[in-house]
Amino acid sequence: MTAPRDTKPTPRKHHPRPASASWRSADILRAAAIVAGLLIFLKLLWVANELVIVAFLGTLFGVAVAAGVDRLERFRVPRGVGAAFIVVTFLMILYTLGSFVAPTIAQQGHELKLRLPDAVERAEKWLNSRNPSLMSSLLGTDTTKAPLSVDSAKASAAIPAQVKSARAAAAQDTIAANDTANKVHGGPSTSLRENLGKKLVGSAHYLFPFLTSTAETFAGLLLILMMSVYIGSDPETYKNGLLHLFPKRKRERMDEVMSAMSTMLRKWLVTQLIAMLVIGAASTIALLILGVKAPFALGIIAGLLEFVPTVGPILSAVPAIAMGFLDSPEKALYVGLAYLAIQQLENHLLIPLLMKGGMDLPPVLTIVTQGLMALLFGFLGLMIAVPLLAAVMVPVKMLYVEDALGDDMIVEEDGELEPANPPLRSG
Repeated sequence: MTAPRDTKPTPRKHHPRPASASWRSADILRAAAIVAGLLIFLKLLWVANELVIVAFLGTLFGVAVAAGVDRLERFRVPRGVGAAFIVVTFLMILYTLGSFVAPTIAQQGHELKLRLPDAVERAEKWLNSRNPSLMSSLLGTDTTKAPLSVDSAKASAAIPAQVKSARAAAAQDTIAANDTANKVHGGPSTSLRENLGKKLVGSAHYLFPFLTSTAETFAGLLLILMMSVYIGSDPETYKNGLLHLFPKRKRERMDEVMSAMSTMLRKWLVTQLIAMLVIGAASTIALLILGVKAPFALGIIAGLLEFVPTVGPILSAVPAIAMGFLDSPEKALYVGLAYLAIQQLENHLLIPLLMKGGMDLPPVLTIVTQGLMALLFGFLGLMIAVPLLAAVMVPVKMLYVEDALGDDMIVEEDGELEPANPPLRSG
């Protein structure tokens, strides 16, 4: 026979918590100091956001200048001389091109300023003839009169004839005054023009606050040029200074991350500059073929706004389509189709050709980032949204996806970053 088992539970051993796992007063103070310092740093960034954006643009152009200086260094050109030579040459090219096309651009710009209100008015008339309710909702006005109710009709019938005749005479005087005002001011139905003018003025004050002062604009451009020269002439000094902020065991990896970020920014900037030239020239040729007025001015607008991806091409198409309405709605339709075809060729042919091993940026994330930066910082934020997002995505992928999560990211032939060993799918 076996002895009965002892059914008493075995007492669990108590492992005392090590003292190092508890929060000491020094740890709490250190964490509070880090949080407070981070909040102060973010507050300073918010207050000096224009300076931070200008510094980012200077760094962006400095990275591109550094690539050109590297090539000039092969011919034993000193880096400082090479950086200054690249910036001065770029400015001279802009000045030379501007001096050749300035008279034409000035003339067509003046014509665009004079004819655009008429184009907007014709577009309003055409839309009104197609869908009046849409125009009233866009303008925030009610063009339709509500039918009189039974009570209102009875009340109207009870009004004496003398009062009715007086009201009719007042209405005729009002109509005559409106007709006279329309003749004096040059045309009927200026509600759309006035509403658009108010909205454009309000948005311009928000989106372009840096243009309110010529001195601030000139100082910002000068700061960008100086930063591009200094960074392009000696990028290693600033790179090593940033690396010294990290522990020694992390510096090699951070060096790889910063090199990848500079490569991405340089590739994006060079691609955008080439795309600006191509889109500006293609838009000008298309407008010349279609016979749209002020083609060179509209082409320059299209080329400049190409620097802002996604949103810029849409903004550049609006004045061109409006100018097409000066001739006919059909021409405005052809202008819109031409701009759409140019953008499709850019997205599917030009950009993939230039951006070999390009940026893996989801379109929705790009649009959301552009909207957020425009909401917070205006046009300057919208302008740097895409390169800033591209620069941020590089350390996210290399430091978080690769190092923290362990997913190896490799560069495929089409330039997209994908997992080296994708997980098996069930089924």
